[in-house]
Amino acid sequence: MTDSRNTILAVILSGLVLLGWQYFFNIPQMEKQRAAQQAQTTTPAPNAGTGTPPASQGTTAAPSANAPSNLQAVAGAPVSREAAIAATPRVKVDSPRLTGSISLKGARIDDLSLVQFRETVDPASPPIVLYSPSGTEEPYYAEFGWVAASGSSVKMPDQNTLWQPETSGSLTPGHPVTLKYESGDGLTFRRTIAIDDRYLFTIKDEVTNVGNAPVTLYPFALISRHGTPKTSGYYILHEGLIGYLGDQGLQEYTYKKIDDAKRVDFKVTNGWLGITDKYWASALLPDTRAQLQARYSSNLVNNVRTYQTDYLQDPQTIAIGGTGSADTRLFAGAKEAGVVGINFPVLGPAGYNKQLELNHFDLLIDWGYFYFITKPMFLALDFFYNFIGNFGIAILLVTVLVKLIFFPLANKSYASMAKMKSVQPQLAALKERYPDDKVKQQQEMMEIYKKEKINPIAGCLPVALQIPVFFSLYKVLFVTIEMRHAPFYGWIKDLSAPDPTNLFNLFGLLHFDPTQLPVFGHYLALGVWPIIMGITMWFQFKLNPTPPDPTQQMIFGWMPLIFTFMLSGFPAGLVIYWAWNNLLSVLQQSLIMHRNGVKIELFDNVRSTFGSKKAESKT
Repeated sequence: MTDSRNTILAVILSGLVLLGWQYFFNIPQMEKQRAAQQAQTTTPAPNAGTGTPPASQGTTAAPSANAPSNLQAVAGAPVSREAAIAATPRVKVDSPRLTGSISLKGARIDDLSLVQFRETVDPASPPIVLYSPSGTEEPYYAEFGWVAASGSSVKMPDQNTLWQPETSGSLTPGHPVTLKYESGDGLTFRRTIAIDDRYLFTIKDEVTNVGNAPVTLYPFALISRHGTPKTSGYYILHEGLIGYLGDQGLQEYTYKKIDDAKRVDFKVTNGWLGITDKYWASALLPDTRAQLQARYSSNLVNNVRTYQTDYLQDPQTIAIGGTGSADTRLFAGAKEAGVVGINFPVLGPAGYNKQLELNHFDLLIDWGYFYFITKPMFLALDFFYNFIGNFGIAILLVTVLVKLIFFPLANKSYASMAKMKSVQPQLAALKERYPDDKVKQQQEMMEIYKKEKINPIAGCLPVALQIPVFFSLYKVLFVTIEMRHAPFYGWIKDLSAPDPTNLFNLFGLLHFDPTQLPVFGHYLALGVWPIIMGITMWFQFKLNPTPPDPTQQMIFGWMPLIFTFMLSGFPAGLVIYWAWNNLLSVLQQSLIMHRNGVKIELFDNVRSTFGSKKAESKT
C-alpha cells in the first residue's frame, strides 16, 4: 500500500507538471501559430488615425468636461513609419536609452525606439520600436492637454493643432523643450517636456488667460494604441491595459477583456495606468495626490480596434490674467527591474517606484501570485550576474543556493530513502515468507518502516520541493527583460528561448526543421540540453531503490524520457537549472547513502539495465 502511495504521489506530481506545460506552453504556442497563419491570409484593415480625449464622468462640484469623441479613421492603406514621421515637423528626442521625436502637430509623443534593445540576438538588428505615429500600421502614442468644460466655446488645441517650439535643439536629459500655442481668443498654451537618462518624460502644461472671461479646464492625459497587438498568449503573463488605481488596487484587463467590457471607469487618488507588453510598457504617472477620473476603453472604427487608457484631473478655473498649470509624467520603455523598482523588503532596487513615491509601480512587471518566490529568485540571479557577468552561471549558483536552503529537508528525505534501500532484503524476505497473503506483507512492511523510522513517501519530497522553484524560475526567465537575449556558452545565445539544436536533424547536419512536420512536428524539438537533463534524471532514478512493483518500475523508467521531451520547448535556462539540480541531487544523495552505510549501486543499476536488455534480446 505504501509503495502504491509513493507511486500515486509521483504520478500526480508528474501529471501536474505535464498539465501545466500543456496549458501554459503547448496550447498557447499552437494558438499563436494558428493566429499567425490566419494573419498571413488576412488583408490588414486601415488603421484609426487619432486618439480620443478622455470623457469626463462629471462631478457634483463642477460641470462635466466637454470632450466629444474625435476618433477618426485614416483613409487608405497605412503608410510607412518613415513617411509618417517625415510628414510633420518634429522635435528630436535623443537620450541614452530612447531616440525618436515629438510631433509638433498635436504635440504628441509618437515616435520612440529603444536603442539598447534589438529585435534579435544579432546586435546589428533593428532597435525595438515602441511608439509609432498615427497613419502607420501600428499607431501607438501618448497625448496630453486640456479639455474645456461642458458648454464652453473656448478654442482648444487638438490633434491637428500645430505647436511652435520656443526652445531650439533636441530634447535630451538636461535640455527640456517648450512648445507654444496661442488660441486667438486670449488663451496661450505652453508645454514643457523634459526627459531623464532612462525612460521618464516629465510634462508641465500651462495656460495663461488674457481673454475677457474666466475659463474652466480639465487637465487630461492619454495613451492610445491602434490595432490589437500580437501577444505572447501565455496565461502566466499579463499583456494589455494595466494600472494600480488607489484603493481599487491592481486592475489588469487583457485586450479581449476590455473588448467585451468596452469601457471601465475609475475614480481614484494615488494611481497610475497604461498599456503593457511582455517586455515593454507605457504608463501615465500623474501626481500621487491628484484626483483622477480614469478610464480603460476599447473602440472600433472601420474594423480597427483602438485601446486607450486616460484620465481627467479636477477642473481648474483660470481667472482673467491668471495662469493654470498641470504636471504629469510618462514612462515609456523597457520594464527593467532596476528602473521600474522592486518592492521587496531590504533587498529590492528602488527605481521609479520609490523615487517618485508611486503606488506599487513595481507590479508593472508581472511577478505573479507567487511574487514572494519570484522576486527573491530574480534578486539572487541579478546579484550573481553582477559579479559573474553571465546569467547562465548565475542560474547554476542560485541552484546551489536553493539546494543549501532546502538541504535539511532533502537530507531527511535522502536519509529515509537510503534506509529504505538498506531494508530491501527484509522486504524481499517478506514476500517469500507470505507469498499469498498481501495484507500480512503490508502489515509486516509497516512494522519494518516504523522500526527503522522510514518515511515511505519521503522519496517524493525532493521532486515536490523542485516544483515551486521550477515554476518561479520559469516565471523569472519568461517575464524579466534582463533574461531576454542573455547568452550562456556555446550554442545557447538566449537563455529565455528553447535550446535551438535538434536531435532529429542531427544537430544541424541535415538542413530541415523537423518541428514543421504536420501532426507530430511539435514533439520533434529535442536539443542537447534537454537530452543532458534527461540523462541526469535517469541517473537520479537509478540511484534510488528499484520499486518492487512492475508498474512502478515502468513509470519510473519512462519518466526521464517523458520529461526530456516535455522540457524540450522550455527556456534553455530552465532546462540547464533542472539538469544541474539533478546532478547536485545525485551527489548529495550518494553522500548521504555513504554516511548511512548503504552501498551506492548507481553504476551497478545502470549496467544491469543494459545487461538485462541484452539478455532479453538473446532469449
